[in-house]
Amino acid sequence: MTTNAFAAGAYAAIQNIGRSPASGAAERGEGGFGQLLSSALDGVTEAGRRADGQAMAAAAGQANVVDVVTAVAESETALQTLVAVRDRVISAYEEIMRMQV
Repeated sequence: MTTNAFAAGAYAAIQNIGRSPASGAAERGEGGFGQLLSSALDGVTEAGRRADGQAMAAAAGQANVVDVVTAVAESETALQTLVAVRDRVISAYEEIMRMQV
């Protein structure tokens, strides 16, 4: 998944969070925020695998350097996005824990 497709997929998943079960999300087994995180993690993993594959192909002399750099940059961007989301989730959790009941 390219970086643009990764971002578009995350945006589309966010749009589906909070929809009522009448919209069909519950019947299809979509898990909301947990499903969003799972798909984001899968996207990062896939981007990393593509970058590794391109690097191995370049080492074997079978890939263009531009393709390798592009794959590595996409992987890095996806990982940075995932880390930023993780940081925001932790920050939100800490904020909730500081609330007085």
